Amino acid sequence: MRMEFEPIDMETWERREHFAYYTNTLRTSYHMNVDIEITDFYEWTRKNGYRFFPSFLYVIMTGVNQNKEFRMAYKDGVLGFYKICHPSYTIFHKDDCTFSDIWSEYDFNFERFYANCIRDMETYKDVKGVKTKPDLPPNFCPVSCAPWVTVTGFGHDTSGPSKMYFPVINFSRFYTKEEHGEEKLYLPLSIFINHAAADGYHTSKLILDIQKIAASMGKGQFC
Repeated sequence: MRMEFEPIDMETWERREHFAYYTNTLRTSYHMNVDIEITDFYEWTRKNGYRFFPSFLYVIMTGVNQNKEFRMAYKDGVLGFYKICHPSYTIFHKDDCTFSDIWSEYDFNFERFYANCIRDMETYKDVKGVKTKPDLPPNFCPVSCAPWVTVTGFGHDTSGPSKMYFPVINFSRFYTKEEHGEEKLYLPLSIFINHAAADGYHTSKLILDIQKIAASMGKGQFC
């Protein structure tokens, strides 16, 4: 599994002052809540027999892995960027309405990533507990879904300073909206980020990349 790590050169890093400010002076995190248009992407998954959750998980993680700001972490006391982040995500147990958190290895190739997720979801679908798949790597991005309702915005209340710089990403049930006489599908998506890791520009770019990847896959193209 890839866990290569690139230390940050604090002498030349363009965000060194911003990181220090949001670490030492104003310790804050923020949300961006948006709607991602998934009309073609959803039809592509249906036509090809893919399950939606692991397919969209690929879209999210490909976006994350295209943007180094969302792969930042400390390793052995050194701040830097992992080359790759893997998804840590929740699966739901219908029999007792609890969830478990598992993870899968990211692969830029969609088919390999999808196979990794399906294998892990099947292996751990009946294993109860908060963390059920062992050996979670340090370079992970939490992703979860609330498919029962269409959520207009997510919020997190995490007390105390945190050295968690990976984003926490949530999405919920998609909905239809008529545009120019056509029905379009939209998916509510929320990104929660430590401001020390990324500014509004970086999070906006991540959101736009996720939209582009979904649109590209909906046309049968792979980024």
